[in-house]
Amino acid sequence: MTKPESAGYDDDYHYDVVISGASLAGSAAAILLARRGVRVALLERRSDPEAYKALCTHSITANAYPVLDELGLIPTIEKAGAVRNDARWYTRWGWIEPRAAPAGPELPYAYNIRRSTLDPLIRSHAAKTAGVDLLLGHQVTGLVREAGRTVGVRSSTPQGEREIRARLVVGADGKDSAVAKFAEVPARRYENARFGYLAHFRNLPLRDGIGHVWFLEPDMAYAFPNEDGVTVLAVLPDKKRLPAFREDLEGSFLAFVRDLPEAPPIDSAERITKITGTVNYPLHSRKPTAPGVALIGDAALTSDPLWGVGCGWALESAQWLAQAVASAASGQGDLDRSLAMYARRHRRRLRGHQFLAADFATARPFNPLERLMYAAAARDESVARHMHRFASRLIGPLRFLNPVAVAKASAVNIRHRGATARSL
Repeated sequence: MTKPESAGYDDDYHYDVVISGASLAGSAAAILLARRGVRVALLERRSDPEAYKALCTHSITANAYPVLDELGLIPTIEKAGAVRNDARWYTRWGWIEPRAAPAGPELPYAYNIRRSTLDPLIRSHAAKTAGVDLLLGHQVTGLVREAGRTVGVRSSTPQGEREIRARLVVGADGKDSAVAKFAEVPARRYENARFGYLAHFRNLPLRDGIGHVWFLEPDMAYAFPNEDGVTVLAVLPDKKRLPAFREDLEGSFLAFVRDLPEAPPIDSAERITKITGTVNYPLHSRKPTAPGVALIGDAALTSDPLWGVGCGWALESAQWLAQAVASAASGQGDLDRSLAMYARRHRRRLRGHQFLAADFATARPFNPLERLMYAAAARDESVARHMHRFASRLIGPLRFLNPVAVAKASAVNIRHRGATARSL
């Protein structure tokens, strides 16, 4: 639906907020802003309401569970078959297998669900939200600027060029964000020394029916069960292997998987998609605001896909933005101050994670602290639970490596060495 631009709007703005991109971040932001009384135009360059992002881990980390809950999507995605994203991680010290403490609460979780299911679902939810106009086939071609700030967008539409004015323009349009480009927001780029390919399999059994991640130093792989009995299987080797890998993509992919410790039995499973991927996926970080502009999701920060954090951070950044700017976006506060609040929160919550991800993307071996923590987590359930909270992005690097946790891991490893020596 599209509101007439004269129906109840002030002289300056057609909407309070215009959002470019109607996938996870954009649709979530539209819903959360509209519920707070903000008038939102949600623009999507693709005309198909069923469009979705194909290249993804298809996993939502546990840090985003509260956002899914606020959106009211949990019953809907569970009905669609979403799978809780429990996981075990292989390391050279053995498997890290987080389990709930005896008589303790269950481990935090969110969901694995394919984007072909999730994207249309959340987009439809946004379209049904009062105060949101979903405008399909609208591609941003420029920004409207006055007195040094952005006050709207220009977009190409099936009916021709259109100008939409708003107090705030939100870029939820991915790592190659057009909004960021037109607003001249520079990106800090970090090279990724791994490439990645994935495929979807049906009837691929995994131990305990949960996700598997392999830390092979420097190569990586993961297998995440999703809805409808489909498992997403990805390999992320060091780029040094790329020339040989490309010579026989399918053969190389299957051989890589067969060589994994406790390898999933792919030869007896049904592959239902072709092998797709990317040989160059750099990390990006941008300042998430400019005058009259906010960036969320991958437009603000694109991390290494091997960690599966993109969906969770897309949802979280949408929530942070809505909480910070809703009043000001509807004309009842200082928008620049509200945007500064959002930028501080985004930086505080994600900068440390991105720093570590960018460092690990160099395909370096584990550093001494990582060796300490990963080894202890493979030997002790309480350290494994602590690592689970970090992998779920419920805690940041400083809490993960706090002195108490490091001391605990050191004690675990010392006891292990002592037990090993006594057994010899």
